[in-house]
Amino acid sequence: MRGKRAVVLGGAGFVGSHLCERLLDDGAEAVLAVDNLITGNEENVRTLKPRAGFRYVKQDIIDGLEVEGPVDFVFNMASPASPIDYANLPLETLRVGSIGTENALKLAEKKKAVFLMASTSEVYGDPLVHPQKEDYWGNVNPIGPRSVYDEAKRYSEAISAAYERSRGVNVRIVRIFNTYGPRMRLNDGRVVPAFVGQALKGEDFSVFGDGSQTRSFCYVKDLVDGLVRLVLSDVRGPVNIGNPREMTIKQFAEAVREAAGGGRQIVYQPLPKDDPKQRQPDITRARTLLGWEPKVSLEEGLRETIAYFREVAGRPPGA
Repeated sequence: MRGKRAVVLGGAGFVGSHLCERLLDDGAEAVLAVDNLITGNEENVRTLKPRAGFRYVKQDIIDGLEVEGPVDFVFNMASPASPIDYANLPLETLRVGSIGTENALKLAEKKKAVFLMASTSEVYGDPLVHPQKEDYWGNVNPIGPRSVYDEAKRYSEAISAAYERSRGVNVRIVRIFNTYGPRMRLNDGRVVPAFVGQALKGEDFSVFGDGSQTRSFCYVKDLVDGLVRLVLSDVRGPVNIGNPREMTIKQFAEAVREAAGGGRQIVYQPLPKDDPKQRQPDITRARTLLGWEPKVSLEEGLRETIAYFREVAGRPPGA
């Protein structure tokens, strides 16, 4: 990344801010973070603002993108990503996945930049194939409550591939599996902050369904390493980035209880419609083509995440 110039769309979000930090640490000459803060938080990039080469702009990419000077990489990380967010922002989620993605592709085409599309494991829906490989086309309900996110990402993959075929844009597609770490929002509705928050408050763990559904949790620093490796590679076609260590939601609740030293009993709630029963990435392509695999254990990652949430809980309002 030394001497390179990058634009990170969704750069004040959870993953986007960690990516900006990694690019600067790797010697990028300029990193522009663009975010409308609909789910992002300017606090996530507070420590980056004084750094040479970093700039943040509050802007909605649906309204178009104009960037001065050369650009080597465009990272499209912009989208609501938690079930609560895309349930509350259904049209915004669809628009950023369609109009926003095309505006990002136009920028990459104009600048002759490498374009990375941050897709998701949700393109596999409630999978009938396990673990999920990149050649699996998925089992998605196109009109269900999760469809605004699932189909937005499926469309963003399709238009990215179309721009590559018809316009020659240099495209990379990453399918991101469950990721966690510092800078997640405690109330964003995803299982990691939900369980950590309940553990720190000494509350019951709220588990949807019977808790036998599985997930695989990747620490954010491992994910970002995969993104950087992918954008610097010549790999075409989607690549799964996630941790293949699969565990049930009940097992995960126990892991959080142990790491946080708190939390009460598990309380079961109705399973949301179309909630995936299994989620585990096949990372063979990432291992063989990128030399990537996760390094941070769940235990270590939870310690870092819990320490962050404890720090945030101790800050005065607005600090």
